[in-house]
Amino acid sequence: MKRIVTVQDISCLGKCSITVALPIISAMGIEASVIPTSILSTHTLFDGYVHRDMCDMIEPIINHWKSQGFTFDAIYTGYLGSKEQISMVEKLIDIFRTDSCFVLVDPAMADNGTLYPGFDNEHIDRMRELCSMADIIVPNLTEACLLTGTQYQTEYDDKYITDILKKLICLGAKKAVITGVIKDEKYGIISFDSEIDRIGFYAHEKIDQTFYGTGDVFSSACVGALVNGNSLARSVEIAGEFVFESIQKTMSDKDARLYGVNFEKALPMLARYNTT
Repeated sequence: MKRIVTVQDISCLGKCSITVALPIISAMGIEASVIPTSILSTHTLFDGYVHRDMCDMIEPIINHWKSQGFTFDAIYTGYLGSKEQISMVEKLIDIFRTDSCFVLVDPAMADNGTLYPGFDNEHIDRMRELCSMADIIVPNLTEACLLTGTQYQTEYDDKYITDILKKLICLGAKKAVITGVIKDEKYGIISFDSEIDRIGFYAHEKIDQTFYGTGDVFSSACVGALVNGNSLARSVEIAGEFVFESIQKTMSDKDARLYGVNFEKALPMLARYNTT
């Protein structure tokens, strides 16, 4: 059985990070191993959440896995709350990456033109270094701008986006994806595979509502599709269709904007993409 290790936080309530990655990757017929970077009572949109950093456990987990000779088909990183966590992920990559194990980095640190609370320019620099170790990076538009030193814009043309894609490749990864691109009144995801010099674009109907956690849903489905042998463009399409289906299943749920999308109701569609 194929195996992906994902490194990100656990929100005990609220649909994001590991609690999203585990069921999505599993539904695609792939074993999901986890390294939790921190534990939160809820995700950070809820007031008064409590939090515990798990840095003291990350290195012992890595060392134990190394001693047991475990192997992985992909390493998938999401939200990393500190520079120390980024350093530990770099060690994980150094130990477990092989020719048959690729690295996908979702540099979750910003959205809507703004860094998440607690992050600064030094965190951007460290995330840029982590992205240089990746095979595939999947930032949203804000994160792509921060990583490439590009001025964030809400109105842009095709050249603006393709220039950012090419700058992302210059960081070191051979493949890059930008989520949250608006084109022709549609919501889109654009990808660039530099190995075959191909730009792909997936788009669906633009919905005038904001749903949190969709980036985690997308990245989890995308890495699963890649491990199942799909091309980057096809993996983006599969993940994009799954996100859209998840949003459609959520539209009538008044609590969804805060809790996250009801991706659970869309999981059956992923079964047909299980080719392992």
